[in-house]
Amino acid sequence: MTNQEEDAVAESKPKVRLNTDWLSVCGGCHVSIVDLHEKILAVLGEVEIQHCPVLTDIKDYPPADVGILTGAIRNEHDREVAHKMRESCKLLISFGTCAVYGGIPGAGIVHSREEILDRAFVHNPTTDTQLPPDHRIPPLEKLVTPLDEVIDVDLYLPGCPPHPAFIFDALLALIEGRPPKAKDESICARCERTMVKTGVDHLKSNHEGVPDAETCLLSQGYICLGSVTLDRCLAPCPNNGVMCTGCAGPTMQILTEPNRDIRTEIADRMVRLTALDREQVVATIERGAKTHYSYAMASRMIGKKPTFLLEKWIAEVEEENQT
Repeated sequence: MTNQEEDAVAESKPKVRLNTDWLSVCGGCHVSIVDLHEKILAVLGEVEIQHCPVLTDIKDYPPADVGILTGAIRNEHDREVAHKMRESCKLLISFGTCAVYGGIPGAGIVHSREEILDRAFVHNPTTDTQLPPDHRIPPLEKLVTPLDEVIDVDLYLPGCPPHPAFIFDALLALIEGRPPKAKDESICARCERTMVKTGVDHLKSNHEGVPDAETCLLSQGYICLGSVTLDRCLAPCPNNGVMCTGCAGPTMQILTEPNRDIRTEIADRMVRLTALDREQVVATIERGAKTHYSYAMASRMIGKKPTFLLEKWIAEVEEENQT
């Protein structure tokens, strides 16, 4: 086939119709699509963007081949949009950690709606009106809910936000009708650091010292969640001396096995790599549970685990602070 014939075939091939929308989310996931830079041209050449809050003024949801939905469900509006996107799209991508697991807003699980609204709108030093939102604002639901607990999802792409490499591959995979190349590996698979046995006997905070550039952060006494976090970022944090916070969500091993847990898995590894006491590591992660579990605690696969006792851990911290 000549180049002219190939161009003619490409021009006659219908573009993939794309709808996007966002629910309760910061908006960073939609911005991350632009981070494809010049690669976005390869996608746009195959895609016709229809409904997209940041690019179009279309209010309805035209029939689409692919849908990208970011954010979790937190109010009645979110739930309505999720159903409309599902009805209009043949394939739907749960895009970003909030959509897949509930994300950081899921930490609201330990607070009532009244407490959250009071903190955000009334007892807030940056708010002048001192009034909670009225009936014109969709009321909050009791909990933050990941997408797949409300609608069917065809592809999961976690990340805060997802890395452009995974976005590009996921979109092309759907366009080309093939499975994405993403694997179920942890961040450690991309980390260039080496696990070694050390004599470290105390935990370090991320502001304490400068980590050695070649040694595993766990070996140095830093709580890094790379070994229990799904790789959807190419490991930029640990490779640059920053502890992984788990923004892409837990690995499948953590999610699917009832008795495997973030705190115990990290503790077991640190005990093998250092001179640290296991219970010390477990207790430290429990005290900081709202941080270490923040991205996925709204998901039933984490929040309903028999090993996940967030309210108990928080109560213990509060009691400790009062004594």
